[in-house]
Amino acid sequence: LCVPTILTRMGLSELFWHHEYWLPPGATWEDMKDSADIHYPQPQDLLLCIPGALLLIIVRCIFERTVALPLGRRLGVSDKLRPKVQPNATLEGFYVLLGRTPKEGDLISLAKQSDLPVKKVETWFRHRRAQDRPRLMKKFCEASWRFTFYFTSFFTGLALLYDKPWFWDHTMCWLRYPQQPLPPALGWFYLLELSFYCSLVTTLPFDVKRKDFKEQIIHHIATITLIFVSYCANLVRFGMIVMLVHDASDYILELAKMLHYMKWKWVCEAVFIVFAVVFIISRLVLFPLITYYYFVTKFQLFLISSVINAFLMILQLLHVFWSYLIIQMIFGVILHGAKRKDARSDTEESDRSEAEDVAKNK
Repeated sequence: LCVPTILTRMGLSELFWHHEYWLPPGATWEDMKDSADIHYPQPQDLLLCIPGALLLIIVRCIFERTVALPLGRRLGVSDKLRPKVQPNATLEGFYVLLGRTPKEGDLISLAKQSDLPVKKVETWFRHRRAQDRPRLMKKFCEASWRFTFYFTSFFTGLALLYDKPWFWDHTMCWLRYPQQPLPPALGWFYLLELSFYCSLVTTLPFDVKRKDFKEQIIHHIATITLIFVSYCANLVRFGMIVMLVHDASDYILELAKMLHYMKWKWVCEAVFIVFAVVFIISRLVLFPLITYYYFVTKFQLFLISSVINAFLMILQLLHVFWSYLIIQMIFGVILHGAKRKDARSDTEESDRSEAEDVAKNK
């Protein structure tokens, strides 16, 4: 049948949810009907991620103000004094509309328009960029929130899975698939993870913008897609293992960031090395073994499984990219004592030059 004929015979919704796309050959949605004692994943359950994401954003705001902020102050995290920028409509208009870093020709033109020396204009833009840089306390609060969530998520996931035979023997993940009942605890865990990543996408424009901003967006979209698709196709066992592998290193990274903002140099470097080891083992060794080997070689392919494979490959490419940055930071900063700089930071000027500008203005 041609595509128009198919579309006229069944609605778009029926076409989208056709069992041949979502389930392996021979299986239908009739095999996954709920009963009094047995519950299977239902796509409409995932709509709860919308209020869930909003709730997490509210909890985050409360947490950052009542827990992270006082904790940061007690641990010695403080924002550096920054030079004040003199109001200038001409320079401000260029900064907002045309760019934060004007070229030499633009500097000369702006100097004439403002009746200021070129050096003064250049300094104004440097101070203005510094003014927009995220405060250290803001970074600490964001890292504290993510550390709290990832830490809770990882160890909650371990507590839910440690007594499950299929967690230790991954070939059992596919036993009697897709007729695998969904324990309520795993369903709520899945919903929590989806809500969290939806909240991250929502707050991305307001969070500290880092150099891998585009990669972050790709990662969040791929993660949300995988959680949604795997839940609808009842690949919850597989999805739980993938999420646990990812959470294993995330909370260690956020802890290292917190220590960095606290200026606990040696402790930070030790924790970061632990993070690097866990990240590389979990993302470059365990993740491919668990996902690609069992999912590709032990599982019958169908449309949704191919989609999942594609997004898993996207995640793996991101893992390789971030592993390169991590190894580069370890050898360049920690082992060889190069100038310390966060590879994912949006910092443009050094703290030293900023401090000198403040001293000049006093």
